[in-house]
Amino acid sequence: MTQRIATNKTKSKPKKAKEKTKNKKKKDNQIVVVNNIQQPSAPESDLRTINLYGDITEQKGSEVVAGLVYLENNSHVVSEDLTTEDDEPIVVARDISMIISTNGGIASDMFSILDMMDVIKDRTCDIETIGIGKVMSAGVPILAAGTHGKRKIGKNCRIMLHNVLAGSSGTIFSMENELEEIKWVQDRYIDCLASYTKLTKAKIKKLLKTQKDIYISAEEAIKMGIADKII
Repeated sequence: MTQRIATNKTKSKPKKAKEKTKNKKKKDNQIVVVNNIQQPSAPESDLRTINLYGDITEQKGSEVVAGLVYLENNSHVVSEDLTTEDDEPIVVARDISMIISTNGGIASDMFSILDMMDVIKDRTCDIETIGIGKVMSAGVPILAAGTHGKRKIGKNCRIMLHNVLAGSSGTIFSMENELEEIKWVQDRYIDCLASYTKLTKAKIKKLLKTQKDIYISAEEAIKMGIADKII
């Protein structure tokens, strides 16, 4: 009796091991669907959107810049509809989309995103910007920096402009030095905003002289040239 039981146990172990191996293989072969979105079957249909949602920080800035560079490197595809006179296929560059909803953030990280956007627009492809919810402070030039004609804004989105905020402590010489830097950031912010919109530097400075937050509706943003179309 004892020997038979022992023998049966010995035989059952490999069977369990085989079942575990089969189950493991089944799990490895499963297709994981995230948010009910399956991986696209063709490279032309992949998602080419970057989300700039939340405060603009060094971490967020690095993620956005990395996303822009990645999508730029994967922007060229062979068009199935366009050909040359010799029936040769034409390579086209697909747009990059940016969804923006932010209270603003650090100016230097805003500038890094703006510079990268300008480089990509100049050498590779268009960038579509879409403002939703709130686009404030450092987020406004990023929305305006999209390719003209492809800058969109939600009908309920609120735009907000204000002066550069900063704080400093230390010796009077350190504080004077920091004040000069703050002035430079303010001037560059105004220059960037004027270059992307219909607003002149004088107009922007006049708005900011009120020393309060300036809230702008979607309709007003279109008139000012911050965006092109309400969605």
